[in-house]
Amino acid sequence: MNFDLFFKAIPNVLNVELPATSSHIKMAPLERVKMIEENNYDYSLVRKAAVMMLFYPKNDTTYLVLIVRNSYPGIHSSQIAFPGGKVEEIDFDLRQTALRETFEEIGIHPNDVHIIRDFSSIYIPPSNFLVYPFLGISTKELVFNIQVEEVAGIIELPLSVLLDDSIIGTKSLETSYANFVEVPVFQIEEHTVWGATAMMLSELKDVLKMVL
Repeated sequence: MNFDLFFKAIPNVLNVELPATSSHIKMAPLERVKMIEENNYDYSLVRKAAVMMLFYPKNDTTYLVLIVRNSYPGIHSSQIAFPGGKVEEIDFDLRQTALRETFEEIGIHPNDVHIIRDFSSIYIPPSNFLVYPFLGISTKELVFNIQVEEVAGIIELPLSVLLDDSIIGTKSLETSYANFVEVPVFQIEEHTVWGATAMMLSELKDVLKMVL
């Protein structure tokens, strides 16, 4: 999609009632659907994180940036994700967390990001994180400087590909709930996006289809 058209339309997301659970469960493993619908967790005990769903222009076309996490001993090893991370004491709010982590992980300065709005939070039981996504936009093409300790690579996802339903399917994956189960995925060339990132992408996609 042409970036100028996207830029003019994107403020309309402020008028949209977020679909939240109805979008999330489209991309949730069956084992998680009931948990998501019940939304049952102890808010006082969760760890908080924030991520940035960042759009930007490249050759007049609209792109969304995703990262490939490095391989490490942990639940989210090697997964596709949005730039972001856990709340630190230096953060005065969740937006600051998303901006700080985006700068640390992919080198995009907060001054180059305009946050449009927050999206629905999602709880990740295996890691006990409550993740808050923010929709951001940059008006210039981005030059990435990745934090090699955490980020293995960058995925530049054209908006037209995100909005194409043909990238949605299922795949047998090893999860924290079962050894190999069929889970909904976004298949972006050789990259498989599933779990919490896929659920957040699902809500983002549903909202964008309402305004574009």
